[in-house]
Amino acid sequence: MKHVLAAVVLFVALLPAAAWAQAPAYLLQWGSSGSGSGQFALPVGLAVDMGGDVYVADMRNHRIQKFTSSGGYLTQWGSNGSGNGQFGDPSGAAVDVSDNVYVADRDNNRIQKFTSSGAYLTQWGSNGSANGQFGGPFAVAVDAFGFVYVADVDNNRIQKFTNSGVYVTQWGGYGSGDGQFNGPYGVAVDAAGNVYVVDRFNHRVEKFTGDGTFLGKWGGLGAGNGQLAYPQNIAVDANGTVYVADEENRRIQMFTGSGTYLAQWGSQGVADGQFSWPTGIAIDASGNVYVADFDLSRIQKFGTGVTPAKTTSWGGLKAAYR
Repeated sequence: MKHVLAAVVLFVALLPAAAWAQAPAYLLQWGSSGSGSGQFALPVGLAVDMGGDVYVADMRNHRIQKFTSSGGYLTQWGSNGSGNGQFGDPSGAAVDVSDNVYVADRDNNRIQKFTSSGAYLTQWGSNGSANGQFGGPFAVAVDAFGFVYVADVDNNRIQKFTNSGVYVTQWGGYGSGDGQFNGPYGVAVDAAGNVYVVDRFNHRVEKFTGDGTFLGKWGGLGAGNGQLAYPQNIAVDANGTVYVADEENRRIQMFTGSGTYLAQWGSQGVADGQFSWPTGIAIDASGNVYVADFDLSRIQKFGTGVTPAKTTSWGGLKAAYR
């Protein structure tokens, strides 16, 4: 019996630490349906700056709203239109290390850049499929070096730019093969510069280097652990844990950077910690997770999960809008 127990203890000690990752707990929420300050009409994209303030792409109100980490209203900017600082269904937001805010201005087929208080800085893009043009840009992400990645949905590609909008490269194309997309609705970048893309209608996540070299994929249509049903968006924390807004399964799933399933939370409903259509997702420097619930016009905040200190590991699992 002693030998059996020793073997079990040894086995547990050698398991990857990620096996004990826990889903974060519900902390608080804010928002309701409407057009007043702090209200939303289809909130989609989320971003968090270095100080922990939260930016919400309030799509049908054609504006960006800014809040404290506890949901206190700070400011807003934007209105319906195509002028500088106006929006046509803004659907994505990202913040760089200087707290500049990039907005995926979907119906205007452009990216707009602002200060953290909403002062207009610059823009780039137009309707089309040439380099630097867009067909319904839905999400945007910024890496540590300031490069900007845009999920160009209708063109089924990711485009990469400098922080001033100079075109760098692109990858993708319509299909279900490695490196192809059928609706790239979400994009995120980890600390090492790896790029993760939510391939919505292929029900998967694909991983690339910063120049578009395919690294891996995971997912597949279903409701089981690690399966996805029309995933909408994605975020990566400072430790490289990947969070996916698994929209039609009404949950958030957590994975390692190579696609190993870790944990999940959420179910269909209107109670605390439940979701109707989880769309946007963002993570602050402390590991708190913010989720935009499209239909319920609210933002929910969840506290950091617990992962024991690493010991060692063996083997590996290759992960493989409507």
